[in-house]
Amino acid sequence: RWIKFEEKVEDGGERWSAPHVPALPLHSLFQLRTCLQKATILLDLDASSFKEIIDTALTGQPDEAELEPKLRERLAALLLLQPQHQPTKSLLRLLAELSLSPCRGRHCARPWAKSWPEPGAQLSKTPLKEQLRNRFKKKVPPGAEAAHVAVGEVEFLEKPFAAFIRLRQGVALGSLAEVALPSRFLFILLGPRAKVKAYHEVGRAMATLLMDELFQRVARQAEHGEDLITGMEAFLDELTVLPPGKWDPSARIPPPSCLPSSHRRTAVPPPDRQSHSNGDAAAAADRTGLGHSHSSEELERTGRLFGGLVRDIRRKAPWYGSDFSDALHPQCIPAVLYIYLATVTNAITFGGMLGDATANMQGVLESFLGTAFAGSIFCLFSGQPLTILSSTGPVLVFERLLFSFSQDHSLDYLEFRLWIGLWVAFFGVVLVATEASHLVRYFTRFTEEGFCALISLIFIYDSLKKMLSLADAFPINWQYRRDNVTSYSCVCNLRRLFNPILTCLTTLAPSFTPLHALCPSPPTPPARLRRSQCLDQGGHLLGTSCQYVPDVTLFSFLLFGGTFIFCTMLKRFRSSRYFPAGVRKLVSDFAVIFAILAFCTVDAALGLETPKLLVPSELKPTNPARGWIVFPFGANPWWVCLVSAVPAILVTILIFMDQQITAVILNRREYKLQKGAGFHLDLLCVSLLMVVTSATGLPWYVSATVISLAHMESLRKESATSAPGEHPEFLGIREQRLTGLVVFVLTGVSVFMAPVLKHIPMPVLYGVFLHMGVAALNTVQFTDRVRLLLMPAKHQPDLAYLRHVPLRRVHLFTAIQLLCLALLWVVKSTMAAIIFPVMV
Repeated sequence: RWIKFEEKVEDGGERWSAPHVPALPLHSLFQLRTCLQKATILLDLDASSFKEIIDTALTGQPDEAELEPKLRERLAALLLLQPQHQPTKSLLRLLAELSLSPCRGRHCARPWAKSWPEPGAQLSKTPLKEQLRNRFKKKVPPGAEAAHVAVGEVEFLEKPFAAFIRLRQGVALGSLAEVALPSRFLFILLGPRAKVKAYHEVGRAMATLLMDELFQRVARQAEHGEDLITGMEAFLDELTVLPPGKWDPSARIPPPSCLPSSHRRTAVPPPDRQSHSNGDAAAAADRTGLGHSHSSEELERTGRLFGGLVRDIRRKAPWYGSDFSDALHPQCIPAVLYIYLATVTNAITFGGMLGDATANMQGVLESFLGTAFAGSIFCLFSGQPLTILSSTGPVLVFERLLFSFSQDHSLDYLEFRLWIGLWVAFFGVVLVATEASHLVRYFTRFTEEGFCALISLIFIYDSLKKMLSLADAFPINWQYRRDNVTSYSCVCNLRRLFNPILTCLTTLAPSFTPLHALCPSPPTPPARLRRSQCLDQGGHLLGTSCQYVPDVTLFSFLLFGGTFIFCTMLKRFRSSRYFPAGVRKLVSDFAVIFAILAFCTVDAALGLETPKLLVPSELKPTNPARGWIVFPFGANPWWVCLVSAVPAILVTILIFMDQQITAVILNRREYKLQKGAGFHLDLLCVSLLMVVTSATGLPWYVSATVISLAHMESLRKESATSAPGEHPEFLGIREQRLTGLVVFVLTGVSVFMAPVLKHIPMPVLYGVFLHMGVAALNTVQFTDRVRLLLMPAKHQPDLAYLRHVPLRRVHLFTAIQLLCLALLWVVKSTMAAIIFPVMV
């Protein structure tokens, strides 16, 4: 059987082989061509049953090849017999049949023999139960039709009988097919004995031809037999011959991961026009797949004020209803949970760093509320709602510099920041009005890949940095020796007013778990003091084991690495060989959630005091000295509102570059987005949100590249049915607004979910961060080209750009990207980070 690729019933007739590329003897194709030239050709035959088709084929022979009436009757009787099929069964059904089938000595009943009629039975006019139940039908694409190839040797024939039949309409031919499908084509080749192998190979050649998209097109449109021969000649023109002795003909060639489209095959010029160096036309065809262009309509200047914005709104408005209805799919549930945990972790991380940089003028609570508000508004009204907003590293650097400048010059930080935010919003609206987003068309792969790689590396670096910082909070006793365990102790030196020194000795087990603290009773009553009680009462700890918590750091790294590895393995489970496709897809979609739940369970089972997710539980500003509304006048001199325009220019460049580069990456052609982009509308939303977040003292937000890419990847759509051996086809992204909206609403509600969220260990979330950074880094071609630098030429993969670009040019391009990336990293890591967007 063939669906895209060939499958054979293995010896013993119990199972189908793995799908493989059919390898045909060249002679069989020449024999097939001869058969078609001499065969009975019936095109657009009107028939409603298989018997009618056979009768027409046998009586429609030319006079010189006409069969005798007795031979026609015997051939008709033979062809109308019920064929024996090999049904596709589930593992449970096979085990059940094997357990029920009687075995006496060497004679065992075959499971398939009980499913289909006995040999010699007549073809049924209606589909059998086994056809309707056959699980193989799930693999058949919707709208498919069947073609039947009947070949073999017949003892009563002296010369071959061949017929090619095309029905005018697809007709269900009873129990002829393995699954109940309408049939369109039939090919029959029966002949005298001693040539069965030749007949078999001709039949395989015919089936392979009918599986070829270009020959199918010819066969459906053919008006004469000569048209079929012409289509076969075109097939032979593209044939590739493998020399004998250089490969094993019995080896089965596995299906490739990617097949060329029929459009590219028809675009290839004849061999005599191609040069010997791959061909300019072939190179151009490959480059069309590699090219990175943005829709000219989305970024074309209209020449009118707000012309691009109006066009964005008109483009997105018809899709607004479907942006919510398209989210009603089970795949959106794991996407929401995954991105929610990533967003909460990001909000806590940046909120903590903002609190340190601004003396808690902006803290974790402000980060939560700002993320929830800005993200929700953006998802409701933006042009690309798959984008996830977040605070970014360059914005954090600017906030730190702005706070230090305000402190040094005795300026009110929040009021100064308010005016900067208002100017940024004004500049952003001006950029939208003048259609400045059309500059995005000049962002090339070079810039996009460098920026995406930088943000991905920041995620990887920050997750590792956070884990290494645990060694400071929970230090390891590197000098620990098992033989010295009796000398390890921790003493609480407690001084009380008008009382002598009381010394409390805390004895420790070898695993450093405190057992009890004993204070001598005279001259004071006995006391059992914990570490926190000792410090609260003004004491301090003395001893060789007071500062060490060795189990926590080691176990945190195990949670961190385990979560990352588990996420990566489960994400790849979709392409695994184990379990049915539905189970693999479910596990892959919920990979991050399963990993988090698994390692949260491990952490809870062991009960170590690993650092947990701490969420604010009260709705009040982190710094009590500030309120929820920032007033524009009163605390600073009047001229501050004018001077603020200067730093606002830098922030505007930062926001524009960060927002638009991320938008370009998310709107790549390879994601197959159907609803269009909205570069001008996105920039307007971010600019207007600057007004609200500045007036309320909340952080500034812009598109987060890595989390947005993770959001896109979690919403990938693939074809539900795929032929055996064929990889599921990527259909695009599930474009909708609801997942992002729910994520940001949950982020705001997280303040009231603190009792539940406090059980999630931070190392587990850092492992998710590492997974997101690595996954985003693997989406850019830059990573593949860096690997090429380390590979000898003979081991390099057969990449399209390596066929048409000299390797030294590829390495030069990659080296320049690496230098630029290193320069950006240096700039980002110093006080010069304020000019980071200019460097981009």
